[in-house]
Amino acid sequence: MSWWTFCPRSFSVRPCFLLSLFASLLAFSWITAAHGKASYVEDVRRVCGYARYPQHCVDTLLSRREPSFRQDFAGVASVLVETIRDEVTPGVSMSSSLEAVEILGAREAIDYCNELMEISIRRLNQSLNALEVAPVKDKQNIQTWLSAVITFQESCKDSVSELPRALSKEVSTKMDHLAVLSSNALALANRIPEDGKTGVTPRHKDRKLLGSADIKATAVVAADGSGDYTSIRAALASASSGGGQTVIFIKEGVYKEKLTVSKDDVTLVGEGKYKTIITYDSSVVGGATTTSSATVVVTGDRFIAKDIGFENSAGPTRGQAVALRILSDRAVLYRCSIRGYQDTLLAQAFRQFYRDCDIYGTVDFIFGNAAAIFQSCNLVLCRPRSGGRNVIMASGRTDPGQSTGFVAQKCTIQASSDLSPVRHSVRSYLGRPWKEYARAVIIQSSIDDSIHPRGWMEKAGGFALCTLYFAEGLNNGPGARTTSRVDWPGFHLIGSSESSKFTVSNFIQGTSWIPSTGVTYQPGL
Repeated sequence: MSWWTFCPRSFSVRPCFLLSLFASLLAFSWITAAHGKASYVEDVRRVCGYARYPQHCVDTLLSRREPSFRQDFAGVASVLVETIRDEVTPGVSMSSSLEAVEILGAREAIDYCNELMEISIRRLNQSLNALEVAPVKDKQNIQTWLSAVITFQESCKDSVSELPRALSKEVSTKMDHLAVLSSNALALANRIPEDGKTGVTPRHKDRKLLGSADIKATAVVAADGSGDYTSIRAALASASSGGGQTVIFIKEGVYKEKLTVSKDDVTLVGEGKYKTIITYDSSVVGGATTTSSATVVVTGDRFIAKDIGFENSAGPTRGQAVALRILSDRAVLYRCSIRGYQDTLLAQAFRQFYRDCDIYGTVDFIFGNAAAIFQSCNLVLCRPRSGGRNVIMASGRTDPGQSTGFVAQKCTIQASSDLSPVRHSVRSYLGRPWKEYARAVIIQSSIDDSIHPRGWMEKAGGFALCTLYFAEGLNNGPGARTTSRVDWPGFHLIGSSESSKFTVSNFIQGTSWIPSTGVTYQPGL
């Protein structure tokens, strides 16, 4: 039966023909739409097949919008990033019952989560713009920013973990949901083709050479009153607004201050890593949280510190006590000292480079989830509290797609003067897995005999032994012998080829942003 047979005999030929034509076109559009929808779903499933959670990726896209975006890795990743941003934007809150009940640490934990989510929004917007405008050119930036977003979600969860379950569940559930979205977005961003170039644009005009004779300080700080300010806090406050580079010269002295550097492009220059000292004594035992115990916090991008000492003087019995917490992208620390005991340096997120620095501590004294390279640094093991152990690196990498990890290259790993006489009675390790995909690499370094022959410390229950990546290669010294090292699936002895993946050039794309700082560095092995 044809459409023509539906026309009554009383109809004229022309109107009946038009009616039949309209019906045919309508049927064709239905068929085309159905085919287009099926093709769209097929494309989504194909791309989402590379995500860490494929079905969640598919469900997110099908519920989000019709096929009005590129169905390639960058296009799908951009939709996921937009979804994350929209869900993060309202901020983090807990149930009204939390507001009505005074619970120790609750307000601080939520404020910390909100701080991290605000930083995440900035990075999500940067990622979204890069995915839409130049995904290939900016691939490494996108990887860095999305890796940090996942880090902040995990950090938020950690901050509420000690609260009563009923109160922490809301935040943890939300962070888990965002982490799945973020992991999928990162997995797809990692699949964007490479162009063989770095995604970081040098800022030679704004970021003056530290070694340049014509560099001028924005402000001078002197404890004796001979400068523009007597406190670093006051100098930072005066430079809190406006663009451009801020250079603060800090004369020799001990400055007991807790500081936050939130402005981009801030440079702090002292008169020596043991002459210009910024110190405070906050600790967990003293009532602070681990993150709030930090003497100095840096959130502004492109931070530089030269010839300065950062210290937490709480002591070995006061628990976690951070000297320096950095979540600054493309941060450089040159000829600095960072001193504390447990949790000395929180290298929390983004790309960081440390050159000719002395870092002291006991338990997990370099921790966090940055992509950080320590080049030609002294990593100094101190004497712990009675019965304690020493661990240098505790990587917080939670996702296999994150471009993060700690690398010690051409460093000297040694016992401090107070530990050295008893070093064989104290177990000291290169690192341990803090999170499931922990990554730490020691290459071309000198290791003394204070390091335990097994090298690495196991976490209770054999946590992460198959998923972590710990590696040693091209090292020397009595502590570098690997005959008695751990035999975990995730531990590797590596040569030059594998080691080259963890150099300044390859791991943090430093050849495009470190030269403009004037800091000495080695791009490769």
